[in-house]
Amino acid sequence: MKLGVNLGYWGAGNDADNLALAREADRLGYAVCWTAEAYGSDAATILAWVAAQTERIDIGSAVFQIPARTPAMTAMTAATLDSLSGGRFRLGLGVSGPQVSEGWHGVAFKAPLARTREYVDIVRLALSRRRLSYDGEHFKLPLPGGPGKSLQLTVHPVREHIPIYLAAVGPKNLELAGRIADGWLAVFFSPQYAGEQLAAIEAGRKQVGKDLRGFDVVPTVPVVIDDDIQRAADQIRWYAALYIGGMGSREQNFYNQLACRMGFAQQAARVQELYLAKEHRNAAEAVPFEFIDATSLLGPPERIAARMKEYAAAGVTTLSLSPFAGDLDQRLKTLRVCSEALSAADLAE
Repeated sequence: MKLGVNLGYWGAGNDADNLALAREADRLGYAVCWTAEAYGSDAATILAWVAAQTERIDIGSAVFQIPARTPAMTAMTAATLDSLSGGRFRLGLGVSGPQVSEGWHGVAFKAPLARTREYVDIVRLALSRRRLSYDGEHFKLPLPGGPGKSLQLTVHPVREHIPIYLAAVGPKNLELAGRIADGWLAVFFSPQYAGEQLAAIEAGRKQVGKDLRGFDVVPTVPVVIDDDIQRAADQIRWYAALYIGGMGSREQNFYNQLACRMGFAQQAARVQELYLAKEHRNAAEAVPFEFIDATSLLGPPERIAARMKEYAAAGVTTLSLSPFAGDLDQRLKTLRVCSEALSAADLAE
């Protein structure tokens, strides 16, 4: 198992700190540095910035939002970032959610699985530098009956194959990831629940004559180094409450549905009720400790190492860490402690 670092969102006064984390992860031999986008900073610009100031670590989008770009634009961006970074780019994609897709990008959130499948088809076709011609249900290139012509990407990517990852939560989306992607970007991943999720991915792999070998399982996992585990969990409550309670509507919140499938249906409903009523503090307090502990790395270094073994045994191939603790010095220390814990657990490749 390898380590990665997820820097999350930028542009909130944390840019210098995030760059310092990326550089330290690079120095420590972490495999990949991911960054995100929602409706603030875009991931592509940040990844170019990080690539220019690191040497070995891969850079990855976690994720580029599918409704934000045409598939051809995503292929252009991927090829450019791969070239600028010397072949270090990993393309993570996700459909986002209905509120962002329709409210921010003005793209209807319909048939997300079919749209994702066609989108990835076109990205791969463009990156192969074949002439772009596609007749799908949701994408047609060139547009029929018009002056458009079938074009070819002019940029030569450094590698013949840029790895594509899908952010997936629900069973059908997990199956799709197994079928069309090189890896899975997971959130709220629990080793105890992973069997059902990986079975869905494996089902998708079998549909195309493959197994899980070579498929990168990449959960983003919050980390807090602290001898007091309850105090460590309190650092993550607000983040968990935001996703379970507020990341989506009452009727369509993928993270809330995931918590329900993990056995926290009653608690997830309560968190959502409080969060949507704008009782954010109470919502955070309502997130069960068991959920936070199952989906995070909490405690002293020896407990972190033991939990890493559980993640590796559950099928994780790249453990992407999100340091939650304190100031920059503490977060840098978290990266170092986790690197040492991986070695102590004898998991490093």
